[in-house]
Amino acid sequence: MRLCLTLLVAASLAVSCGRIPDPAGYVQSEQKKMQATHHWNVLAADVANQINNELILNDYLASPVFVRETCGDENEPCPGSESTAFEESFRDLLITNLVSLGVPTRQKQDSSALVINYKTQTVYHHRNTWRSIKPGLLTALTAGILVIRNAPADLIWLAGAGTIDVANAAYVTSSNFEVLITTSVVADGRYLYRSSNIYYINDQDSWHYQKPSGPAEIGLTSPATASAAAVIDNGPAPSPSQTTTPPLPYPDATGI
Repeated sequence: MRLCLTLLVAASLAVSCGRIPDPAGYVQSEQKKMQATHHWNVLAADVANQINNELILNDYLASPVFVRETCGDENEPCPGSESTAFEESFRDLLITNLVSLGVPTRQKQDSSALVINYKTQTVYHHRNTWRSIKPGLLTALTAGILVIRNAPADLIWLAGAGTIDVANAAYVTSSNFEVLITTSVVADGRYLYRSSNIYYINDQDSWHYQKPSGPAEIGLTSPATASAAAVIDNGPAPSPSQTTTPPLPYPDATGI
């Protein structure tokens, strides 16, 4: 009996020592999903408005700005061949919104202009994500249906259509890709403005945010090298008496 108690205590201690913290999910929250060029313009307008406010608050109202896309390091502009569809469009939209707000925006960079840097990063999640319905939505819809269970037929149809409309408005498909868009303005060695925005994007649209891949390199060999390689791989070439004519893939002119 004493031996059993000892083994039970030892087993419980071993289990308790081997435990790890239980995974816990985050509180229900929302994250926007970019699915149209209009959404790019909404972001550009918001960023331009924030930059304009910071320029006013920090007495840079008359200072010109220059918009520049960067790759990796903020001090490293992207080569023209590495610009993505989103980066080119976002630059145009951001300049348009800055000009609309009256911010003096330069076409070319010079020493007097504050540089507005922005860059994009795509994140791919291999694991499929599960999206649940917003908490409280089913409860509210169910309560509404129960309340009108004795209502006239026309009212029931109207409520049913409203239920479908609410559910449809709350539904957005999930994806494996996210994009991080960071914009910053540096003045006198300090950040005057900086924002980072995270969005879901459709998997099929991820190429809008990714750098174009370069052409594949194909090694070329001379005929002599190719012949030598064939002899090494397949052994010596057969003699004429050993060769056979392969069958024709299609009938000849006679139809035989």
